[in-house]
Amino acid sequence: MIGWKRDWRATTGRLKRFYEEFTAGVTKGELRRLFDRDAAQAYRVLTREQDLSKEPSGRLKRLLFRAKVVFLGLSYKLTPARRVLFAVSIIAALFGLIRFNAVIETRDIQVNFSPLWFLVSVAGLTFLLALELVDRVLVRDELEVARQLQRDLLPSQAPDLPGYRIAHSYRTANEIGGDYYDFLPLPDGRLVLVIGDASGHGMAAGLLMAIANAALKLAIEVEPAPERVAGLLNRVLFRTGDRRAFMSMFYGLLTPATGHLEYVCAGHPFPLLRRASGEVEELGRGGLPLGIRETVELTRAEVSLGPGDLLLLYSDGLPESVNAAGVAFGFESLRQLLRVEAEPRAIHDRFLRALDTHLAGEPLTDDVSLVVVSRL
Repeated sequence: MIGWKRDWRATTGRLKRFYEEFTAGVTKGELRRLFDRDAAQAYRVLTREQDLSKEPSGRLKRLLFRAKVVFLGLSYKLTPARRVLFAVSIIAALFGLIRFNAVIETRDIQVNFSPLWFLVSVAGLTFLLALELVDRVLVRDELEVARQLQRDLLPSQAPDLPGYRIAHSYRTANEIGGDYYDFLPLPDGRLVLVIGDASGHGMAAGLLMAIANAALKLAIEVEPAPERVAGLLNRVLFRTGDRRAFMSMFYGLLTPATGHLEYVCAGHPFPLLRRASGEVEELGRGGLPLGIRETVELTRAEVSLGPGDLLLLYSDGLPESVNAAGVAFGFESLRQLLRVEAEPRAIHDRFLRALDTHLAGEPLTDDVSLVVVSRL
């Protein structure tokens, strides 16, 4: 009796540990998104190649129509062999709903084959799921390599610039992001401050960002003047991809000793400059992103960073981050958070905390880059 209780406790403990490991990281918010946002996204992806204009108006007919288009959309996204396996598994499940009895006449025995059909269906679908998961894992491994290469293009730490403090971070909405920023010291002591956002998301945006990074560094070696760098980068992007491949950019050339900053802004959200007096200014003028036209007209501007001034560079993923209620973080929130004086790292962390509070667990829909530069 004592041994039986001991074995029961051990079994219960193992089941509890397995349950905790199996459900680790699961939250109510994730379960809720699984059946609303994720399900809606899956429906859009599976049916985007189907003709939905013929959807009937009746509730039952509409349900059957949607089931059909989802089945076809799911089937035709599989390879031909897996498509056949999927169809066979579904047919086996339908056979499992019908009661098939075999009667052995010599003996009064009845055999129900319905569970066998269900078993065939479950085995086929499980095997198909395993094949698809293996493909997904292999793709994720390749994306992780690409993501690591992308991390190598971004600065791992801020430059040691006497009289200045810099804080920065980068968050991606997907495995591969399209945001870019860098700090590039020049031989004459000046510092390039650049931040950009490639169009689109995922791998395409990451490739465009990598091309822009190579072209930008080459352009800086030739002539670091803002308008020259932007013009060369625009020509490279225009000749590289189609018209949907473009990039917004803010490029600044800082002289640390005087605080003089000359810059151009090509379709990028205007950086904010908070003066020591508390006044907040926008740096930039309206203009097209780079890569849309063969030539781009950009106006070079100048400003001076005085002692106590603070410069905020960011990508549009920050103010345009939307929570579950559909409310964006907003540009006014940036101004309000920037008005409170603090060290660059403290201001940087304050922005990220405010963003996390605003999202309340909702995932990012766009990459978020944040750079804070302060002159002591």
